[in-house]
Amino acid sequence: MCPSICGLMTELFKMLFVFASQGTKKDRKRCSKTSAYSVNVKSTGGCHRNLSKKANRALVYRCISGLDLADLVVNADLLQLSCDAIEDLHAETNPHQQLSSTLSVRHKLVQQSNCTIIAFATSPLCTKDHILQGGDLVSSSTLKEQKFPLFDFLRSNGNPSFSILRVAINLFKDYFPELSQLKDQIHDSTTEELLVNSRLIVTGHSLGGTVASLFTLWLLDNIKKTAGRNQHPFCITFGSPLIGDQGLQRAISEHSQWNSCFLHVAAFKDLSPRILITSQPNPQYKPFGTYFFCSELGCNCVDDPEVVSRLLKSTITPVSAEEMGIDDYSGTVKHLKSGLIMKDNSQLGQPVTPSLRPGMILQLKAIGFEITAQQQQNNSINDLISELERHENQMAQQMKAIDLNEKLNMVKIRMANLEWYKKDSKARGVGYYDSYKNPHFKRDSEVTKHKKVLSDYWKKMVEDFARKPQKEGAFMRETWLFAGTNYRRMVEPLDIAEYYRQTGKRDYLTHGRSRHYILLEQWQKEQTEKLAGPPNDKKKQSVAGILTEDSCFWMKVEEALISCKLLRDETSSTSEKQSAREFLNTFEQYVMDQINNYAVSPEIFLEKSSFTKWWKDFQGIIETSHNSPLTDFMKKGSYLQYKRGQF
Repeated sequence: MCPSICGLMTELFKMLFVFASQGTKKDRKRCSKTSAYSVNVKSTGGCHRNLSKKANRALVYRCISGLDLADLVVNADLLQLSCDAIEDLHAETNPHQQLSSTLSVRHKLVQQSNCTIIAFATSPLCTKDHILQGGDLVSSSTLKEQKFPLFDFLRSNGNPSFSILRVAINLFKDYFPELSQLKDQIHDSTTEELLVNSRLIVTGHSLGGTVASLFTLWLLDNIKKTAGRNQHPFCITFGSPLIGDQGLQRAISEHSQWNSCFLHVAAFKDLSPRILITSQPNPQYKPFGTYFFCSELGCNCVDDPEVVSRLLKSTITPVSAEEMGIDDYSGTVKHLKSGLIMKDNSQLGQPVTPSLRPGMILQLKAIGFEITAQQQQNNSINDLISELERHENQMAQQMKAIDLNEKLNMVKIRMANLEWYKKDSKARGVGYYDSYKNPHFKRDSEVTKHKKVLSDYWKKMVEDFARKPQKEGAFMRETWLFAGTNYRRMVEPLDIAEYYRQTGKRDYLTHGRSRHYILLEQWQKEQTEKLAGPPNDKKKQSVAGILTEDSCFWMKVEEALISCKLLRDETSSTSEKQSAREFLNTFEQYVMDQINNYAVSPEIFLEKSSFTKWWKDFQGIIETSHNSPLTDFMKKGSYLQYKRGQF
């Protein structure tokens, strides 16, 4: 199951327990007999599953379906409380405001015993004409030009732009002074924490829902990144039109927690959630979050954006289209709460179908589709069912993938194998760089396997971090920086060894270096600039066990060896020899800087290392009068003191 569904389920289990704990004494007593924390989730087959705090949550995620989750949403009472808050806000609206030709936004903060609700509504009530008239997209660059870059945090290197529904962002901008006051009322900008004592629910109907979504995004960016899920706002919209393009969808969906903070309720016959993708030949609008599709027959939860888009397009016709108000949604929620959760008893006498197909048919029926055995042969219906099956299979495959903890353990094991290889090579007096560059043993080829697994893992991690919104990306990079830096310092020298193992290869930085090494080094430099300073005693004392800090050190050694060869070669041109001398001068200074900072492993001085080979070559071509800090260091044998941290 997708992470957003899992996140939403976690939220709802917690919320349902809070609401259940406020029930009758008899109810609480019955719950206490099973566990300290339990909920009963009605399944599509009519049975009940007891989910205890000690239960394996991953197993629960695998078992629960969209219908089960929809049941859970209804039972949690969040929908009814949200509807009530919006209805109360409408009732308080001045009649003169409803006659205005200009849309405006109003909000209401409702304090419940177990949650805090912020409801948004528009005056006058929104119609399809309001949505269509402001139905074009405003790009992030345009917002910046308009001096309203409030949502610029959604941009990243991997996702440089996004667009927002014009009528939604205009309403947000016009109401921004009031929204700023509201934010200050519920959020402490110093501690970056919410000031409410209970879970915050942000809700709205139609265009009020678009303002609720944007306000929630703004809050999410301002809450500190270490906050737990229960400290995040939870946004519930009713009949809200889509508010952005693929750039916005990607920015939210790639965020580790934000996607599960949105639940969009879309009634089967309501035009508003669908109008922007059914009124345009090539719609650019894309959904995000979890969608709660409902009808008088039942309900279903879907979070796959492709399936959501397909359902929004497929579950409306010009004949069935309606503009549903919040009172209509309230009536539907009450109807669902009374127990009319869709059950399927029509399978008797039906032909045998593939295992997933009945479930897909059941989910479509739950949100209003009327599907008979004959209609299943209809191409458009059949295509929709097949697409749902395909996505369900994809999610099943994702569930088979190794989870994050297992991957982390795998990474640790692979790194430990490389540490052992490094230690073994050092014992043979050659160093792990040169041992891998000139393989002679089976263990050298085993290193290639470890290197590949680690590189595949970190390439994906780095690209994921680069695509994330700016603040979260920076936070995650800092969190993982130590592990990423160790990986780069250990593994990149092996890539360099592979590169220069090939005859005639030069300039690894330009032609051989992977982008993920570049980004890892860039992020590490940004961090160390804050901590820059001379080497302390602890660093000197531990130098014997360090990895060389510059992961491209051996590339420079290889280029220095090539430069020595060019100087000895009588066929080298004058310009080639001049470039070689300049490089060697620079290289000498570079190595001495690394030594002074205790930034190179003493392994570079091993008898069979490429650096020692370079030093011998270099001695053979320099003039006897040549003097430099590095030549003085090497000739005096100061590297022996360096190994002990006493240089």
